[in-house]
Amino acid sequence: MELTKAYKECENIIKEHSKTFHRAFSLLPGDQRRAVWAIYGFCRTVDDIVDESEFPEEELRVFEQEFSNFLNGQIDSSNARWVALADVFSKYDMNVQAFQDMVKGQKMDLAHRDYRTIDDVLDYSYHVASTVGLMLLPVLAPDNEKELRESAVQLGYAMQITNILRDIGEDLERNRVYLPKDVMSRHQYSEERLYERIGGEQFNAVWEELAGLAEQHYDAAMEKMHLYPVYSRPPVKGAAVLYRAILDEIRKNDYNVFSVKNYVSSREKDRLLSS
Repeated sequence: MELTKAYKECENIIKEHSKTFHRAFSLLPGDQRRAVWAIYGFCRTVDDIVDESEFPEEELRVFEQEFSNFLNGQIDSSNARWVALADVFSKYDMNVQAFQDMVKGQKMDLAHRDYRTIDDVLDYSYHVASTVGLMLLPVLAPDNEKELRESAVQLGYAMQITNILRDIGEDLERNRVYLPKDVMSRHQYSEERLYERIGGEQFNAVWEELAGLAEQHYDAAMEKMHLYPVYSRPPVKGAAVLYRAILDEIRKNDYNVFSVKNYVSSREKDRLLSS
């Protein structure tokens, strides 16, 4: 497959599935922008296998073998995602372990892991979200990659907790609960009430404790933002700001995460990115 076409297919994937990330990372220069599209294509493939496939365990094993073949130089030239990613790996010193850890994180969903503590949630968040930041660092900040690793991990924590708090209703439909049991217990809220989609003060208190934790991680990630080069600082900061704004949208909607898909409007995104 022709390389330009492969990258375009990857861009279409991120444009369809994550308007926030597409909007933010479109600010990058051409090579870096296309690399982000390709890395997102990898992540989206794994995510779709776990969430949409009828036989996710089998498909994930096939995907892992394909990635192993990819790392050994056996590229499926008919698959746009592998073609684009191969070009990325040829240009940047990529963190292979981050890709492998991300797949490991997706397996946690297949295992229906029990989340008893905040540490359990952070471990999951590292594997499915912080790893994405670690994948992107060689592209976004090749000279300061090591210095920015902890910041990338922090931002991944923040964004994934935001995802969890936004997608509670959707996750319940898949019989997935990411709210840690000790936090629910602390606020006298039960998993039974969660499955019944009962809100109120106790649920709001659980939600706010986790939102506060996410905001702490956003703040921690921002402390190292100056270490990103000029070309990648605006998109990284923009993605963080736009994602953090989801929390305030949920607050505006009176914590309704059971029947409403909370999102930041295009007008609000424009305001946030220009401020």
